[in-house]
Amino acid sequence: MSDVTCLKHHFLLAMPGLVSDYFGNTITYVCEHNESGAMGLMINRPMELPLSKLLEQLEIDVLVKLADPVLEGGPVGSHQGFVLHTEDARFDTSVALGNGLMLSTAKHLLQAIGNGTGPTRYLVALGYAGWAGGQLENELKQNAWLTCPASLDVLFDVPYHKRVDQAAASLGIDFKLMSSQAGHA
Repeated sequence: MSDVTCLKHHFLLAMPGLVSDYFGNTITYVCEHNESGAMGLMINRPMELPLSKLLEQLEIDVLVKLADPVLEGGPVGSHQGFVLHTEDARFDTSVALGNGLMLSTAKHLLQAIGNGTGPTRYLVALGYAGWAGGQLENELKQNAWLTCPASLDVLFDVPYHKRVDQAAASLGIDFKLMSSQAGHA
């Protein structure tokens, strides 16, 4: 990671050139990034699966109204569930990511969400985006991604379809004006 800084707690915004790619028009929250690789969750691709329906499929009682959809987190392990959440509700199986965020794959966290005792802010995703060591760095050199620091507002409050534009705007960039052609000096 000598030529690229750690991108943990950053967003990866798919550059316009990735339109026909799986990651076209996505924003990915980077949960981990080190010499071994990177792992993240796409945060703007809601599935047609409501969270309440997922919990019912897992035989978890839903005692509160859950209107949020489950997100498509990425192409890897699409049957594996992840909960990205704030640390206001701590669970032994959650991994602290820093910046007030935690990540969990535990069913008991979903049970807490279903009965209203879970974290106040969370995203539930199926699958994740993963990169082997050096792979993300190579994609960055090829201008596949624009990076910016992550914000809790974009993660949890901005409507899904506006998250890419809102994150780009934090850098002073209007994605609608960007070309799909990359240049090199």
